[in-house]
Amino acid sequence: MSMFSTGILVLTSPLHTLPLRIAPVLSSAAQLVERTLYVHLHPGLNLGSGSQPRPVFLPPAVDLSTLISRLYSNAADVCGHLDVRVLLTNVRTQSAACSGTAIPSCPFPTPQSLSHSPEVVLTDFPLQDPGQSHQVTQCLQRYTGHCYVCSPSLPAVLLHPQLVRLQENEEGLKEPGEEAEPMQTYSDVVVGGTFDRLHGAHRTLLNISCLLANRRLIICVCDHAMLKKKVLKELVEPYSLRAQRLQEFLQDIKPSLQVEIMPLEDPYGVSVVDPLLQCIVVSEETRRGGEAVNKKRIENGLPPLILHEIQLLKDAHHTETEEEKISSSSLRSRLLGTLLTPPKDTSHLAALPYVIGLTGGSGSGKSSVARQLEALGAVRIDCDKLGHEVYQPGTAACRRVLEEFGSDLLNEDNTINRRALGRKVFGNQERLKALTDIVWPEIALLVENRISQAREEGKQVCVLDAAVLQEAGWTDMVHEVWVTVIPEEEAVLRISQRDGLTTEDALRRLQSQWSNGKQVAHANVVLSTLWEPEVTQKQVLKAWNLLQKRM
Repeated sequence: MSMFSTGILVLTSPLHTLPLRIAPVLSSAAQLVERTLYVHLHPGLNLGSGSQPRPVFLPPAVDLSTLISRLYSNAADVCGHLDVRVLLTNVRTQSAACSGTAIPSCPFPTPQSLSHSPEVVLTDFPLQDPGQSHQVTQCLQRYTGHCYVCSPSLPAVLLHPQLVRLQENEEGLKEPGEEAEPMQTYSDVVVGGTFDRLHGAHRTLLNISCLLANRRLIICVCDHAMLKKKVLKELVEPYSLRAQRLQEFLQDIKPSLQVEIMPLEDPYGVSVVDPLLQCIVVSEETRRGGEAVNKKRIENGLPPLILHEIQLLKDAHHTETEEEKISSSSLRSRLLGTLLTPPKDTSHLAALPYVIGLTGGSGSGKSSVARQLEALGAVRIDCDKLGHEVYQPGTAACRRVLEEFGSDLLNEDNTINRRALGRKVFGNQERLKALTDIVWPEIALLVENRISQAREEGKQVCVLDAAVLQEAGWTDMVHEVWVTVIPEEEAVLRISQRDGLTTEDALRRLQSQWSNGKQVAHANVVLSTLWEPEVTQKQVLKAWNLLQKRM
């Protein structure tokens, strides 16, 4: 059967059996859906009775919350490529459903429009008789059309996963007759986080927050100062994009909620001043933050918030250098070495050799990455060495530098003392520009000569190792820009140890260069030497192998 971009999965199994059925059902669904999978919960729905069933309200229960966590955890394990969204339009407290005429008695008075139009509907409903297949699929189509905007002829598929045999006394499962424990809900709920590249743990947090909230959900999204200590903060998506994705996700899963998304630039945000808030959703990690919020609220004369704690989701695919939980940090680290943005138009360049422009701030490990690429077969063009060449006695650049900056820069052998020259220009933008206007064009000419030489020798790849690749405007000479990054504090430490500079001088050197964020904004591939050398080697090898496929 062909693949569909977007599907709806209608889960009909009784609530007490679903925990062990979710993984095989999701695995089966992932063989048919390749992008977005909406999950609609209707435990006990009978599609084979002969009469047309209607959607009903489900009460928020502790079991439902646990089930949602289990579902997103299983999804991360068995179909991590899918954008899974558990829909909660039909979940509402009895009091909310009956309080006032404005609240409809049916969850779907009109079909709900979803962000991604469904192309197929799937269900775990078990056929008692194979002859029922046509009747059940028709019933499923009509049921889905009553709930969501979709084509009347939406393809319907009955999944037949290898379900785990349920044992009567299976640990963690409730008996069918046991009454579900109700879940305390609140009018106004707040939750905070980075929400970078929405993953299963974010979705769990958001879904449970939506379960808890009857009227309004405030989402505080980390920005600016709150991102400063994040691992690979340069790869965090822009606030506007994260907010947009949150809005779309929440509009899908619970459109009745009043959602307010706002930037969080300190540890508290609106949570310590909004008098209507009743509950804050936290994880094991952020519970202390929730307690700090309550301390501030009390200081501000406001009642403390109920702390609703959710469990962290384990990441079954984490590596030795990644966190055991599902986290944005791990997802960002997996982007290292991959193509983040497609290369710009390079039709003005010869196809071969394919030129990689490798750059990065001082101390970022750029040159060690260049050497590793050289070992893999690339021709390395070291712009620092070419810089030495243009400073050689007798060259035009050497004469112009001495005229501009003084003959006191000369060593005893008539070469220019580049360290002394550096002290004259670093931190002084005007003097630095005067120097670069002299030497950068001369270095560019030497680079073009080296690339031409590599072409004549039949080389496939060149790596232009250049700290000022982007500042100098040399990106027009390369097919792709690769950037190495490390945190500023690590770079300062490395520079001080390597070059014998004070912390202040090392920081001044970094601040005279493009920031990591600015460099990454213009990069096709990003690498980081923050971890052990073996980790960097794996990144470089991944980047190299992916480059070979692109070429």
